[in-house]
Amino acid sequence: MFNPSRSEVRLFFIEAWKKHRDGEIQTPLETIAIDWILEHPEFHGALEAGPAALEEDYTPERERANPYLHLAMHLSITEQLSIDQPAGIRAATLALAGRLDSLHAAHHAVMECLGQMLWMAQRNKTEPDGQAYLECVRKKAG
Repeated sequence: MFNPSRSEVRLFFIEAWKKHRDGEIQTPLETIAIDWILEHPEFHGALEAGPAALEEDYTPERERANPYLHLAMHLSITEQLSIDQPAGIRAATLALAGRLDSLHAAHHAVMECLGQMLWMAQRNKTEPDGQAYLECVRKKAG
């Protein structure tokens, strides 16, 4: 199982963004990341901050979104949709995107469900509940 450190995740996005800005060839995963980075210009400064970005803390008290966590969730959801895992997530998310008239907005709504599922698993010291996650997305899709 791939389990990157906080620094590795941040370096991935920082380096992908640098490759994009420098016109360099990107890996397929970097290309997907760039698509989401382009959707979030508010994160560009953090991606260009250099070594300081590796140590920046994004706590709830600071009331700033963690750009690396946000982008990583976009990548996770994109992967889930590509393989339809959990089964039905693609249809539920596409229905939500239709209702919201935006795949990007749908991703943000799905992130709420994903975050809730992960929080519950951590709190209860259990495996993530894919069915509860899927039901949350289906409810949002209406």
